[in-house]
Order: sequence, then C-alpha cells, then structure tokens
Amino acid sequence: MKTRSYSDLIIPISIIIHLIIINGVLYTMTPDTYINISSILFYNISWLFITHNLNFYPTARKERFMTNIKKMFDLYLIYGLAYFTWFAFSGVNQEYIRYYFLVYGVICLLLTIYRWVFYFLVRNYRLLGGNFVNVVVIGRDKNLKKIRRVFDNPYFGYRYCGFFDNSASVSSTYLGGVLDSFKYILDNKIDEVYCAAAKLSKTDLQNLVNFADNNLIKLKIIPDNKDVYTRAMSIQKYDNIPVLDLRTVPLDMEIARVSKRFFDIVFSLLVIVCVLSWLVPLLYLLIKIESPGPLFFKQKRHGLKRESFWCLKFRSMACNLDANKQMATKNDLRVTKIGKILRKTSIDELPQFFNVLMGHMSVVGPRPHMELQTSDYEISVDKYLVRHFVKPGITGLAQIRGYRGEVINPSDILNRIRLDIFYVEKWSPFLDFKIIYQTIFNALNGEEKAY
Repeated sequence: MKTRSYSDLIIPISIIIHLIIINGVLYTMTPDTYINISSILFYNISWLFITHNLNFYPTARKERFMTNIKKMFDLYLIYGLAYFTWFAFSGVNQEYIRYYFLVYGVICLLLTIYRWVFYFLVRNYRLLGGNFVNVVVIGRDKNLKKIRRVFDNPYFGYRYCGFFDNSASVSSTYLGGVLDSFKYILDNKIDEVYCAAAKLSKTDLQNLVNFADNNLIKLKIIPDNKDVYTRAMSIQKYDNIPVLDLRTVPLDMEIARVSKRFFDIVFSLLVIVCVLSWLVPLLYLLIKIESPGPLFFKQKRHGLKRESFWCLKFRSMACNLDANKQMATKNDLRVTKIGKILRKTSIDELPQFFNVLMGHMSVVGPRPHMELQTSDYEISVDKYLVRHFVKPGITGLAQIRGYRGEVINPSDILNRIRLDIFYVEKWSPFLDFKIIYQTIFNALNGEEKAY
C-alpha cells in the first residue's frame, strides 16, 4: 500500500508546537505580574497574524532547514517588535529589560531547534520510503537532466518513474510516446506530472491539462526557457499572465533596503564615534610626520547604478600621479611605512564609514572599483555591471574569500565578479553578519593580499 504523499496535520501540529513553546517559555520565565489573559491572547494572536501574513507555514517539498531561513529571521524580527511593544505598554520595569531580551532569545532558540528537528525527521522519514510522490515527465528537453537531480535526491521524497516523448529514445527511463502517458499515469498511480511545454503542441498541452484536472493529477508545466534561466529569476503574474523576471534582487524590496540602511547608519555611527574620533587625530600626526600631503586619500569610484562618488581612505602612499591609474602591488615603493601597517590591518578603509553614513556605500557589498577599472571590466568581464544593482561595500563576499587587492590573473577578477553577483542575488541579513564577522577575523589574523 502506498504511503501518504502528504499530511494535512503537518501545519496544524507545527502551529500548536510553536504556541506551546512560546507560552511555555513565557509562563516559566516571566514573572506573574506581567503574564495574564490579555498578554497571552496578545502573544498568541500576534504570532498567528504575523505568520499568516508572512505565509510562513506552507512548505514546499523541496524545502530544507536553510531554504527559507530569511523568512524565519523576518518572523523573529517582526514578532520581537510585537513582544517588546506589549511590555512597553504594560509598564515593565526598565531594570529588567535585559531579562526580557533573554526570555525572547530562549523563545527564538527553541523555535529554531524545533525547525531543525522537524526537517531532520522529515528527511529521515523520506529516506525510509515515507511521504513520497510518484512523478513522470512528458516531453524531453535540456531541462530533464537538471530536474532529474531533484527527483533523484531521496531527501525530497520523489520517485521518478520515467519520461514520455514523441521522439523514441534508448534511455532506460523512456516510457513511450505522449499518447501512451495517460494510461500509464492511471495504472501506476502517478501523483505529479511535469510537462515540457516546448515539446508539445497547443492541442496536446490542452488535452493533458484536461486529463490532469479530471483525474486529480497535479500537473506542472516547465516553460520554454530559450536557455535564459538564471538562479535569480522569479515568476510574477500580470493578471493571469506569468512573466519571468530574470534578475530578482532581494534589496529591491522596501523592507530590505530600509533595514539594511538602518543597520548601516547605526554601525557606521558606532565606528565613527568609538574608533575614528580618536584614531583620526592620531593618524594625522603619524601620516604627516612621515610624508607630506593630506590625511585622507579621495578617489572617484563607481557605486549604485554606476554613479560616481568620492571614496575616502587614510592615505597610505606618498603623493603620486599614478594613484588613480595603478592599484597597489606587492612591495609597492609608493606605500609608506605607516601605510604598510594601515593596509595590512585594513585600517586604511575605515574612513569609508563616512561614505556609508552619507549613503554612498554600505557596510557590506561589492567593493567599489576605480572609474578606469569599471570602464575596462564592463567590456572584458561578462555581466560585470550586475554588481552595481546594489551599493558598494567596505567589505564583501569576494574579499573574505581572498579575492581582494591586486588582480594578478584573469581568474582573480572573474571569481570576484562571480561572488559579487552571488551576493547581489542572495543577499540576506544573515549573509551580511557572516561577512562582517569573517572580515574582522581576517583583519586580526592578517591577509596575504593586504598590501
């Protein structure tokens, strides 16, 4: 007998367990003074309202623990605002505010642990043969090999039975022509049918849609991609017309831009007040003693939408005419003694927090290049300008992976742009924090290409 391919109880059970965790922590860790019927109703209704609006619970078969991790952090952030708002209106003693941060931290930790356990159990249940669906593909094209990688992964619970196509094939998974598919689907209790639209006529496709609707079969159509699919693509609907957006940038969302900008302002102010306030006069003396010239080095670089801005650095070289044409190289004679220390520790980049505060840059993002470099790379490096969909950063994903400073081999700039584009397409607050942490770690340990 076939195991059920899905369970209507998964979402209700998850909701109940989440509410048990929230209420359990509040009851056991919060003083009775601040826990009553009103507060419990507020916390539970807020959770249900926020998760509903975030569409948090419906999970796709291909979803893993890390799949919608950004949505999970968004939930914690929004629910946290509701949590502390209630305490603010309840007149909580400010002396205990740290304690309530701890309580909320425990709630988030337990919810995250449950999420990990949930996907761990689902994974192992599917590996044992449960929660599976039988699938076939109608129409063979280039996408079949790619989609097979998903079907062949036992984690997702698919059982790939084969494909139908009007062009005969010697493949062991070839099941026959398109007309043979209807009988096979019914006889073998197929749950989902994936159809390559480019391989079927309009009549064949309509017959397949009618057949699926009349036999409770889930039909999924793979559109003709013309080989232009990208990992950043998304599908939007204009009335009933699906439209492929080939370049979806997470930072195009208003909430993402606002939250990142808020973090940039707070973080840059902390660095300016706590570090630069005393470091600037100290370095002014040291730099001036060693070589004549200004404290700051200003250079025109390209930022968001390829717009130019003055990028600031502590001057680490003797004044020279090649500063805007030639990047620093290993054992560069232009670099001063104090400049070597500044560049080795990346302290020379700290004035860019003023650029962040002014809105020209972000704390994390693709590093801004000189105007001369942009003019060169946008011609010689494919998709180079994609990195300009977001603000440039003081540090970035390419930099923590070792692709910083001098470009020695063509692969250096190609890998740098590849990582920059990945950042543009996959941005998340979690990724930013990871990059900041790794940047600090690398600066303390020293970097080979920091010269």
